[in-house]
Amino acid sequence: MIHAEDIRKSFGRIKAVDGVSFEVRRSQIYGLLGPNGAGKTTTISMLSGVLKPDGGRVQIDGDGDPSRPRTRLKLGNAPQALALYDELTAEENLAFFGRLYGLRGRTLKVRVGWCLEFAQLTERRNSRVGTFSGGMKRRLNLACGLIHEPLILLLDEPTVGVDPQSRNVIFESIEQLRGEGLTVIYTTHYMEEAQRLCDVVAIIDHGKLLAEDSVSALIEAHGGKAVVRADLERVPEDTSALPGDVYEGVLKFETERPLEEVAQLNSKGIVFRSLRIDRPDLESVFLNLTGRRLRD
Repeated sequence: MIHAEDIRKSFGRIKAVDGVSFEVRRSQIYGLLGPNGAGKTTTISMLSGVLKPDGGRVQIDGDGDPSRPRTRLKLGNAPQALALYDELTAEENLAFFGRLYGLRGRTLKVRVGWCLEFAQLTERRNSRVGTFSGGMKRRLNLACGLIHEPLILLLDEPTVGVDPQSRNVIFESIEQLRGEGLTVIYTTHYMEEAQRLCDVVAIIDHGKLLAEDSVSALIEAHGGKAVVRADLERVPEDTSALPGDVYEGVLKFETERPLEEVAQLNSKGIVFRSLRIDRPDLESVFLNLTGRRLRD
């Protein structure tokens, strides 16, 4: 569905995207993750035809140029900055965006009704969007990107500022869309979201693609070791045989075989008041690849 080959984009001396290549298959949720300023937004802008690459090429469903109207009709977009009119009702917002995509008459009416139902806003169809909660606005923002039945949906931070209930509804909606054949590009700073939703995750930083694979494969390759924290019932006089350091009665160590290491300690008479094992996850992968320095 989406093919990006060696795409590049610079702004003056800044290389925002520097030779990025990837492919997204039909009905796939593809996560694009990276720190602030990594090149995610520029990449999305080139995929959607808003920006023209300085080099390389983008193909959307076999079409070469995403800036062409017939190609852009295949794309839906739910941006992080809400693309809604507060003074219009939910129904009026959907109808407005539908007309921009050329929908008219009964086709428009049916799509507006479907989108209201999808966003669980049918009962609030005549309410002004300015009266909506953050979660309601996010759901409507997502629905506006679907009004014309696109083949591909670009989602940029779709759960920013929403409550847990609305976040869960958005997750379920995205999973429903994938089941119906929609292809999704998903950018987020919430690692647990990407770990739950994405079939493939790409991590980008300084304009380059650092790693791309399934979540489980990324964790195995780049997640690092598990961290064990054991609150000891009694600290042995000689701690040199322990696999890590003891501080205020708590033993901490890293290992690739946490359960085996814990069992060995127990067999040697080490008794724990409490035990915690932190296994590597997608956040571990992200920090190991991009570093822990703050990005503003």
